[in-house]
Amino acid sequence: MTELPTSKKDISPTGTAVLFKEMNVLDKLCYFLGVGLGSGLSPKAPGTAGSFLVLFFAPLWIYLGTYPSLGVIAIAAVIGIPICGRTAQLMGVHDDGRIVWDEFVGQSMVLMPMLALGKLTAFDGMTLINILIAFGLFRLFDIWKPWPIRYFDRNVHGGFGIMVDDILAGLFAALAMWGYLV
Repeated sequence: MTELPTSKKDISPTGTAVLFKEMNVLDKLCYFLGVGLGSGLSPKAPGTAGSFLVLFFAPLWIYLGTYPSLGVIAIAAVIGIPICGRTAQLMGVHDDGRIVWDEFVGQSMVLMPMLALGKLTAFDGMTLINILIAFGLFRLFDIWKPWPIRYFDRNVHGGFGIMVDDILAGLFAALAMWGYLV
C-alpha cells in the first residue's frame, strides 16, 4: 500500500485503518507529517525517499546554526513520538514503511557534525559529496540496524519504538560522520 487509504479495499487486512476521508483535520495533519510530507508514500524505498527529502533542509540548518538546529531536531524527535504513534494507529499497523518522520529526525542528526565543524556553509562540490556521505551513512545504519538499534527496533513499540531506532541510527551515523570529517 503506497497511497492514502481512500476506500475499504485500501485498508489493512485487520480492517483497523482509518480512511483518509474519514479522518479529522488533526489526524490528517498528523498523517501528512508521519508520512514525511508525502515522501513516505513513494512506491519504492519510502524510507530512502524520506531520508533524501531531508537533505533539502540543509539550507534551513545553515540558516539556523548549530544549536538552534539541534533544538529543532530535538523538538521534532519529541513530537515525532505521538506523530508516528498516531499515524501507525490510523494505518492500522505498528511501524509501516510509509511512516518516515523518524527518518526526518535521524537523517537531520547526521548533518549536524558538518554544521558544527563549519563544513556545511556553501554548496560547493565537497559539501555536496559530504551531504551524500551523510545520507549513505544514515541509510546504512538504518537498514543494517547493528546492536543496540536492532534490539530497540524489535522490542520497543508505539510511537517511541518507531522513533528510537532511527534516532540511534542517526546518532551512530553522526558519530561516523564526525570521525570522517575530523
